[in-house]
Order: sequence, then C-alpha cells, then structure tokens
Amino acid sequence: MAEAAKTSDWDSPTLARHATGEALSAITRGMYADHLNGLVTKGEPKNAPKVSSATPMQDPTTVMISDCGDSAHWLKYRKDNGKLADDKPGGRQAITAEVRKLNGAWKVARFAVEAVGSC
Repeated sequence: MAEAAKTSDWDSPTLARHATGEALSAITRGMYADHLNGLVTKGEPKNAPKVSSATPMQDPTTVMISDCGDSAHWLKYRKDNGKLADDKPGGRQAITAEVRKLNGAWKVARFAVEAVGSC
C-alpha cells in the first residue's frame, strides 16, 4: 500500500497480492479517491506489527496483528503543486489487522486504523 500510495495507483496489481476482501476494497477506494482529488502520499510509514493471536494455534490460517504505526512522515500532498494536502499532522495510530492464509499466501482481509494519538 505504501508503494502504490506514492502515485495513488489504485489499480496496482501489488495491492491484490497483499490484501483481499474488505481490506482490498477499502485500500483501492481510498487510493481512487486520492487519484481523483489529485493527491499522492510522500514519505514512509513506520510500523512494528506484532501477532496478537493465531487461529488455530497449530498451523494457523488466521492471524490478528496489532501495531502502533507512525504516519508523521507519510502524508498526502497535492500532485499539481507538491504542497501538503492539509494541515493535519500524522502521528502514532493504533492499527489492527486480520490476516488470512489463502491458497498458500498471507493476505490482509480486514483492518482498522484509529485516529492519530490513539497509541
């Protein structure tokens, strides 16, 4: 997602390699909106994800991930003039994700990103 966000490439095949279902739909919708609004994302998010649960315990097929991501250096900019899209700073945000093993590949199926300052 971070790579595709650099150009708001909502149709990037890379997205479907790492996400599915609700997660893929949310990501592509968000990037499509950014594309239509002339926005791109610059910088890199900082993440340190940790597995919070795995089901079943033996040979898991679903894993819950939690993180306190930092978006302070991963912000939206206007494509036409390179200026920040808004005056909202990024920051630390609680992130949870459900990751499923599908046909041998792990993909994010659902996720939630809370407000800046949530962790």
